[in-house]
Amino acid sequence: MIFSRVLHWSARALLIIAIILPGQGRGQGKSPRTEKKRKPAAGQNLTAEEARKLMVDDEIVGAGVKNPRVIESMRATARHEFVPASQRSNSYYDMALPIGDGQTISPPFVVAYMTEAIDPQPSDKVLEIGTGSGYQAAVLSPLVREVYSIEIVEALGKRAEKTLQRLHYANVQTKVGDGYLGWPEHAPFDKIIVTCSPEKVPQALVDQLKPGGRMIVPVGERYQQTLYLLKKTDGKMVSEALLPTLFVPMTGKAEDRREIKPDPKEPKLRNGDFEEITGDPPHPIAWHYQRQLEVITAADAPSGKHYLHFHNEESGRGSQILQAFAIDGRYVHSLDMAVRVRCRGVKQGQNAMQLPLLGVAFYDENRGTITEKKIGPWQSESDWKQEMKSIEVPPRAREALVRIGLFGATGDFWIDDVQLKGQP
Repeated sequence: MIFSRVLHWSARALLIIAIILPGQGRGQGKSPRTEKKRKPAAGQNLTAEEARKLMVDDEIVGAGVKNPRVIESMRATARHEFVPASQRSNSYYDMALPIGDGQTISPPFVVAYMTEAIDPQPSDKVLEIGTGSGYQAAVLSPLVREVYSIEIVEALGKRAEKTLQRLHYANVQTKVGDGYLGWPEHAPFDKIIVTCSPEKVPQALVDQLKPGGRMIVPVGERYQQTLYLLKKTDGKMVSEALLPTLFVPMTGKAEDRREIKPDPKEPKLRNGDFEEITGDPPHPIAWHYQRQLEVITAADAPSGKHYLHFHNEESGRGSQILQAFAIDGRYVHSLDMAVRVRCRGVKQGQNAMQLPLLGVAFYDENRGTITEKKIGPWQSESDWKQEMKSIEVPPRAREALVRIGLFGATGDFWIDDVQLKGQP
């Protein structure tokens, strides 16, 4: 199931819980854009096909996906067929959407990015771990010879099977089962795509990958993961770290064997001062879905040597970072928050909600949205300013997510020294 735990705020939706993400990587920084890629004006009516093509041009091609076959499959796959009727009006925004049973369909950029990474070929037999809605399998279908997809949640697996059959994806086979074990009856596979996160790559999946094959999988702790591309070369797995990401855990045997688990009674952020950086260009570790930002190294940084700079020139376009953490509202009454910020030339985006801010969104045990608390918004802080606020935690909260950025506003926004402390 597509579990990339990513949040995306569009002009129409302030908050949708996503499971990815998601991603930074090629989505970071400025992308080539043309007039035809711009978002339609508010109120402009589009057909599903027109909206889908616009979304692909703007959020997938514009974010760096280059494989022409992958791009064409994204343009041709009717994402609205894989989401509940109540969510169809949001189908062609680059955002995750709930699909029932506490799960979601991944943002289209995540699906395209992961598909491109495995380099799908017409002769490939592909294993997908986590069917979810069936959307990822549908995108893979015209690109490869066969797709085998496993879903551990029975209701989701059966629903996805019916959808794929109704839409005539004849080369996709699905089953309900534990993806940790793979699908040995149909092994070996040329490619494997895993859309939920184990702490370590399951040996069964390594064994079921052909020599020369590729696997893409998010690996790591519950709220701190990295998306890896693994290649089986000369009998060994060679791994390449692609980008920081956030997926829900692989359940079943993989979750039972997890060694490091978060403590929801002691909520905490990692790398709130952005001193831990990696990559070229550098980006802060432990933060996800990074869009249109850069790490600044300066002797006059408010805290340490580094801080973040967000820049956006197109109203409504995303510019943000995210980080999730465990929290239990039965034990944590409030969060003491602090942050240092400054702005220059900031103008509201497509609506009053699109301004620089720090938001903390809370979710229940089924990953349903409870509420969101905010610090900000900011527009006129030309010098560094520290802002502090105590945020009440809903008793039903079991997870939370911090989001920081411009969120559709234009201009420049700097931030540093994000602090969070739970009060019992």
